[in-house]
Amino acid sequence: MKAIKAIYNFIVGDMIILVGVILTVILLALLTYIPALAALKVASGVILVVAVLLTLLLTLNRETRG
Repeated sequence: MKAIKAIYNFIVGDMIILVGVILTVILLALLTYIPALAALKVASGVILVVAVLLTLLLTLNRETRG
């Protein structure tokens, strides 16, 4: 169990980052597989960048507050 936690802390470092990136990937997958959202495929790169930046800013804000 300690080895799994050490690998997790090395790769991800924080649960908020992991959850944020996973939710972003799920959202982008939905854009691919749901025809009603096909118009948003054009903005998928922007959605990815903004979502990951928001996740990182949320984590940074939590770390600076203590």
